[in-house]
Amino acid sequence: MKKKKIYIIAVFIYILTIGTSTIAFAATDDPLQVINNLSDYIFNILKAVGFILAGLGVVQIGLAFKTHDPSQRAQGILSAVGGILIACSKYIINAIIG
Repeated sequence: MKKKKIYIIAVFIYILTIGTSTIAFAATDDPLQVINNLSDYIFNILKAVGFILAGLGVVQIGLAFKTHDPSQRAQGILSAVGGILIACSKYIINAIIG
C-alpha cells in the first residue's frame, strides 16, 4: 500500500513538472517585444483571475436570492463587477493611456 502511494505521488510530481512544461524559444533582438510579450502574459493571467472572480460573484448572487440575504447579494454583485473590471483591466489601462 505504501509503495502504491509513493508511485502515485511520483507520477503526480512528474505530471506537474515535466508534463506541463512548455518550450521557451529565444527572445527576439528587440527588447521592447520581450516586454510586450511579458505584459500580454501577465494581462492574460489577470483576465483568467477576473473571470473566475466574476463567476464566483454570480454564484454568490444566486445563493443570495435563494436564501433572501440582501447583504450577501450586495457582496456578490460587488464580486462580479470587480471580477469584470479585473478581466478588462488591459483595455481600461489602454483607454486611460490613449
